[in-house]
Formats: sequence, structure tokens, C-alpha cells
Amino acid sequence: MPAARLVLRAPEPEDLPEVFALYSDPRVWGPDPLSRHDDIDQTERMIENWRRAWQRDGLGMWIVRSAEPVQDNDFVGVGGCFVRYGVAWNLGFRLDPRWWGQGHAQEISAAAIAQARVLRPDLPVTAYVLDGNDRSRRAVERLGLTHVWRGPDAGNPDPAAIRLLFSDRPLSSRVQDALTER
Repeated sequence: MPAARLVLRAPEPEDLPEVFALYSDPRVWGPDPLSRHDDIDQTERMIENWRRAWQRDGLGMWIVRSAEPVQDNDFVGVGGCFVRYGVAWNLGFRLDPRWWGQGHAQEISAAAIAQARVLRPDLPVTAYVLDGNDRSRRAVERLGLTHVWRGPDAGNPDPAAIRLLFSDRPLSSRVQDALTER
């Protein structure tokens, strides 16, 4: 599914080296240490989870490449959304730092939200952002998602880390609990 300047496609096993390089880059995971990958097997499992999401939900995380001619690697990053805990679409994106600040996160996310609303309009579109990751926060707010919850970032090695939850609509207590009590 192409966006204006991007080629978006479901992940394949051959994407492993580029996705591992992205998730092991400290510039990318720095604001969110839980997303750090030290082992390529961890990345391989993540890609397989994404592929299962595509099979299960008809949508998942995309591999994102530039549709424009580039001189070096055209790998932009990953992004999209998948059904989380059966109660909401979860939006996410990670971009190679060379592509930051060019509006690609907005394009990827807008395409994902549009497709999610076609497939399962009954589900809210949500996004998690670590408090202090202002770049990601601004990106989800520009998409029209609003802050609906703030609380501890479960599993984070920093016990003071705070996770923010954003949504495109008010969440029932059942949905909010499912998304925040893990």
C-alpha cells in the first residue's frame, strides 16, 4: 500500500538485518529502552509476530521504504498498527534517524489508521508513548489521538518510567484496563 513518498509492505524474513539494525541503534531505542534489541533472535521473533498479526487481523506493522530514488539504503523503518489484546488497534513506528523530521511517521500512521478503520472501525486506535519522548508524542497528537492515561511503564528497567496512552476516542474502563494492566 503506497503512501505519497513511501512503499509500505508486510514484513518478510529477509527484512531481518535491516530491522535488527534499526532496533539495535541507540538513537532509535534511546527514549524507550524496552524496544532495544541486543540479539537478532529477538528481532526475528518480533517479525514473526508481525507476520502473524497480518494473517490474523489483515493489517500489522509494515516495512517502509522510500519510493523516491535514493543513493544508499532506501529502508526508512517500520510502522503500522495491529490489534492489541483484542480490544484496540495499536499504532507504532520506528524510523531510521536519517529519515527523521520529514513527515514519514505521519504518512505511515495515516495510512495505518485509514486501513484499520476499514477493517475494524469498532476498535479504537491507540498509541503508547514513553513520557519524555516528545518527538513521538507530537506525532501521535498531530494524528488526532488524545492523551487518555498516564501510569507506570510495566517492565521498564527504570522504575520511574511513565507510559502515556493516546486514543482516537474515549476508552471504556474495560479497554483501558486491558491496555494498561500488563
